[in-house]
Amino acid sequence: MRNQYFKRNVDEILFAWSREKPPDRKPLLLRGARQVGKSSALRQLGKHFKYFVEINFDENKDVRSFFESSLSPQEICQQLAIYYHTPIIPGETLLFFDEIQSCQAALAKLRYFYEKYAGLHVVAAGSLLEFALEEIPSFGIGRIRSLFIYPFGFDEFLNALNEDALCEAIKTASPDRPLAEPIHQQLLGRLKIFLICGGMPEAVSKYVRKRDLLNGELVLNDLITVLKTDFAKYRKRTPLLLLNEVFESVMRQAEGKFVYERAAPGTPSAAVKQALELLIMAGLVHPVTHTAANGIPLGAEKKLKYRRMIPCDTGLFLHTLGLRSEILPADDFSAVNRGALAEIFTGLELLKSSSCYTPRELFCWQRAAGSDSAHGNAQVDFIVQKGSRIIPIEVKSGTQGSMQSLRLFMKEKHIKRGVRTSLENFRRHGDIDVYPLYAIGNLVRDG
Repeated sequence: MRNQYFKRNVDEILFAWSREKPPDRKPLLLRGARQVGKSSALRQLGKHFKYFVEINFDENKDVRSFFESSLSPQEICQQLAIYYHTPIIPGETLLFFDEIQSCQAALAKLRYFYEKYAGLHVVAAGSLLEFALEEIPSFGIGRIRSLFIYPFGFDEFLNALNEDALCEAIKTASPDRPLAEPIHQQLLGRLKIFLICGGMPEAVSKYVRKRDLLNGELVLNDLITVLKTDFAKYRKRTPLLLLNEVFESVMRQAEGKFVYERAAPGTPSAAVKQALELLIMAGLVHPVTHTAANGIPLGAEKKLKYRRMIPCDTGLFLHTLGLRSEILPADDFSAVNRGALAEIFTGLELLKSSSCYTPRELFCWQRAAGSDSAHGNAQVDFIVQKGSRIIPIEVKSGTQGSMQSLRLFMKEKHIKRGVRTSLENFRRHGDIDVYPLYAIGNLVRDG
């Protein structure tokens, strides 16, 4: 049970890739934050092959020399086969480069496996990949396929708990087909546990094995230590102390506009901004950017001057702020950092439920009171695009709350339907569709 692998949504995509034929199949690069399950997913894929060779460039520095020479992909594989005492045969072997960011030469040569050794299945993963890729001009354009992976989503958490029936119930429900109230209440209970546990694979595994949230305290503490230890790898760009300050400030400022001056008082905003961008590149922080939303694509009218920041995991968020014990007895989440928890969860679920081939940008809409004398301050928490539709989403931390900003946005932008997500069951309020927080992924999930 200790080494049990829990099914991830990316598994089916990885398996489908393994069945593709050249030239459709390209070397695969799994990208995402540290400790989100990239390596485990690729090891699971390796079970479908006769041979599996895993090369960890952090642990085994000797093999880097094979890639730093002028050897061809075939010659590199011959050397690796001898070194690891395992055949590397096209169609029979999965070759996995782990922590590939630690070997710039291997990262640069990935494209040549597509060009010169297309029959071999090659996958790679690593942490802080965005930093390494910055230093490789026009990295593998058209020759390497990237997949983006995040911590467990709520549906994956339910599957890990063997609650497949509940997971399927969410995906087939809608405002026209609400869930039976007892099922809805069951799901709210599971949601509270997931918010506390978070979606980091180690934390999920610990909870599934022990069914004890207290055991997760040490796991989350260890994860935060590991993530902050990685900050030392950014040191050439930004001081370690500043990265810590900004990371913790993201937790404290998780609701509303991120204010640089509050992050590290006395530090120039430019330095804070650089630290924040590094955390975003590392996948530890996700920005939610204002868009005018007059049409699609939403990014065409984004304004970087207004951005909220959400951390990559609710478990890490609650643990850092010492708020985990407040969730289970609560009827709503408004007391948790002024309701930021519901917004964080919603944003993360929108990311996790979207296509893994392209990372979704998160957008919001806001208008300051002074910009229109007829109306006060207004904000819609998330604006998403699905096909040609623009969908505004208002997040509520409980079951009550006005929808004034949402209706104002819909009127101004001529949007026919809006969405409210809260602890309510599926329902419809006129032109507003209500989705429970645990089902917000239904809006963007394919199918």
